Amino acid sequence: MRADDDRTVYLEDYRPTDFVLETVELIFELGENLTTVGSEMRFYRRGGADQSAPLVLDGDSLALSGLALDGKPLLPERYEQKHDKLIIHDLPTDEPFTLTVKTRIKPAENTQLLGLYRTNGIYSTQCEAEGFRRISYFYDRPDVLAVYTVTIIADKATSPLLLSNGNLVEQKELEDGRHMAKWHDPFPKPAYLFALVAGDLGMIEDKFTTMSRRDVTLRLFVEHGKEGRAGYAMNSLKRAMKWDEERFGREYDLDIFMIVAVSDFNMGAMENKGLNIFNDRLILADPETATDDDYGRIEAVVAHEYFHNWTGNRITCRDWFQLSLKEGLTVYREHEFSADQRSRSVIRVEEVKFLRAHQFPEDSGPLAHPVRPTQYLEIDNFYTTTVYEKGSEVSRMIATILGQDNFRKGLDLYFERHDGGAVTIEDYLKCFEDATGRDLSHFALWYHQAGTPEITASSEYDEKVGRLSLTLSQSTPSTPGQKEKKPLHIPLRTGFIGPNGDDMEPSSVSGGERRDDVLHLTKEHQTFVFEGLGARPAVSLNRDFSAPVKIEYDLPKEDLVRIAQHESDLVARWDAVNTLALNTLAAATRACQSGETIPVDPALTDTLTGFAEDDALEPAFKALALTLPSELDIGRRIGQDIDPDAIHLARNTVRDAVAKAGHKAFSALSVSPAEDAPFSADAESAGKRALRNIALSYLAAANGDATPAKEAYDRATNMTDRIAALRILAHQFTGAAETKAALEDYRERFAREPLVLDKWFTTQATIAGPDALERVQNLMSDTAFDIGNPNRVRALVGAFASSNPSGFNRPDGAAYSFFANFILTSDKRNPTLTARLMTAMRSFSALEKTRREKALIELERIASHDDLSRNLRDIIDRMLKK
Repeated sequence: MRADDDRTVYLEDYRPTDFVLETVELIFELGENLTTVGSEMRFYRRGGADQSAPLVLDGDSLALSGLALDGKPLLPERYEQKHDKLIIHDLPTDEPFTLTVKTRIKPAENTQLLGLYRTNGIYSTQCEAEGFRRISYFYDRPDVLAVYTVTIIADKATSPLLLSNGNLVEQKELEDGRHMAKWHDPFPKPAYLFALVAGDLGMIEDKFTTMSRRDVTLRLFVEHGKEGRAGYAMNSLKRAMKWDEERFGREYDLDIFMIVAVSDFNMGAMENKGLNIFNDRLILADPETATDDDYGRIEAVVAHEYFHNWTGNRITCRDWFQLSLKEGLTVYREHEFSADQRSRSVIRVEEVKFLRAHQFPEDSGPLAHPVRPTQYLEIDNFYTTTVYEKGSEVSRMIATILGQDNFRKGLDLYFERHDGGAVTIEDYLKCFEDATGRDLSHFALWYHQAGTPEITASSEYDEKVGRLSLTLSQSTPSTPGQKEKKPLHIPLRTGFIGPNGDDMEPSSVSGGERRDDVLHLTKEHQTFVFEGLGARPAVSLNRDFSAPVKIEYDLPKEDLVRIAQHESDLVARWDAVNTLALNTLAAATRACQSGETIPVDPALTDTLTGFAEDDALEPAFKALALTLPSELDIGRRIGQDIDPDAIHLARNTVRDAVAKAGHKAFSALSVSPAEDAPFSADAESAGKRALRNIALSYLAAANGDATPAKEAYDRATNMTDRIAALRILAHQFTGAAETKAALEDYRERFAREPLVLDKWFTTQATIAGPDALERVQNLMSDTAFDIGNPNRVRALVGAFASSNPSGFNRPDGAAYSFFANFILTSDKRNPTLTARLMTAMRSFSALEKTRREKALIELERIASHDDLSRNLRDIIDRMLKK
């Protein structure tokens, strides 16, 4: 047993603190080499608590320089200072007291980027989940909410900007060229929501008038000279504020809302109360430097962090096991916002693709855990797709089961009942039950059971009486720590497509609950009987992906094609096309492995050509439907003994066949008039660009000629078209002179644009084949590669490991060795980033034998090191099931 094992945190061990923290007054004196932090905290002993219990505060890498109780210095025998705790004894039992703590920290040496750190001349904080303990000794847990007053003192020349949470209440000049600013946040919050930013940044400003006619100042801070790229983020913020008022009745509560964009940041963004801190890749955008995908992500993440003001800040988590209570719910709200801003069907398809590509593999591997875990060693490792995306799907299912109106009633009660509190999943569900009278106790299993449910479906049709019998069986595979699983309450939207392509509606249903078009599967086995169907329908299960499940349903091919061509639900229509493609690609891979001729199903090529020619479909949806499943998607479909090289060859063969079959249609789409239109970031224009670029990709495959892609690169007037052409050149014509010229031009053109260069690194890191490793190693020698910048590391090493299956999974294991060496080096610098990179190998056991064994050697080599961070130790041990 490892020494770290006794530090595992268990849900069942939760208990409130012995002391209640009311107010916090912080004084920061920022210095380039040393920063001093003064913390004055007002406590009282909780009623019913042990009267002799000491006050135990969290700390990490702190130098204690002062400690006083009610203004009087504490003698050494009154306290104990450990490496991660400050324990104070003999405290008052029946009256409040004030504890003053002074610490010294070195932000410029904080390469972990957790707590208070300084990079590129900017002081910034990241306190979620447990970063405040790196600033001062504190109750660093989410259920301790207090009112903060923060004073910041710094050199005015280097830090003219001094920001913290809440409203600015005082600022003045000091001696020796320094100045101060005092901020007060009237809303109690936990330490993880504390924020401080100081430095020299540019700013754009706007106003928003709330539904109660209050004017709120909006400020967005970025590096000087980049203010012009912050406009779309500001516009997204204003739209999010308006939408949250209209959709959920949530109004902003402070006088000012601020966003700061920094370049060195482990996360995407952080919802600190009134002062959001963002990775600048999720703020900065203009047509020349940002793609349509970038614009979409900026819109979504700005909204997500703003929505946290109510789902996360005003109401927070009792403990970190309830993390999905804020993250999953806020992702759901973000998705609904994006759907209303853009195309609901397109957004939903993108959500499903992401869920299947990231959350389903997590749910089926060694890192699987419930939406609400029951234990953790390092909480940073549980900021996962299960907590976020699956957590969102659980809230979406509640809305499906209750209906949107009742979901809103339950959420209104939640806001009313728990405002200002730290709550649990049970509190959340109880609000829906009390508001609607619906029992959700069975449904609650979604929060407690890990794994992706698998549904097996079969159907029989009686032509004489027009009766369809649909039998559904559900099971959830065993996951770490959970061998036995109970049946879940699974809401399945279901449609019936007639021979002429029209929707059919049965006259009656028996065998289980069906409301509107939703079947409620609640047992291990259920048979639903539908009467009054005049012809055998094609059964469309899980419309709109109403439940995050896998479905095995051996539909006749003609039924699958019928759904793909005629379903009124576009998400189900896309899913049918995707299934046709995966069936074809899996068969092609098997043929490749056995040395047989690779088959390409004409049903697939005909269906995709039909999509390309269908002018009634919106361009964004057509682009999604025409995009073949990725090599990683194919591997997940095959499941075990995956051979990435065979998959790569098979996919290219199928892609070429589709390209030739639809050549005429793709030629027409590739010269869309949208290319000459002025750039607009709206969804319709983005969809036209996406469709044109997927058509260009197919044409390149059909013709085997790099010239059209190089011409598209040269005439591009926006980053979406430029990077699309560059990727076609790099991935389909790797060694061509046109490709070399385009890569060199891009590198020179954007030499001073870090976020844009990240795309250049990723484009090359994801070029398939045996030369990928050497290419990545050479790119690490590029003067633009910065191992200290998380964005650059993710763009090169992260993209190589997670998104280049044939290049990374070389049969000789050389890439695994390279990656292990990088992980061991990176762990010394930034454990949070390193642990996230490590998850790229979570599915190694699904590889074929040679690769699997070589991957295991390197994983065990990492595990053999005794000095791993807790973050990395947690991930590697779970991957190796130790």
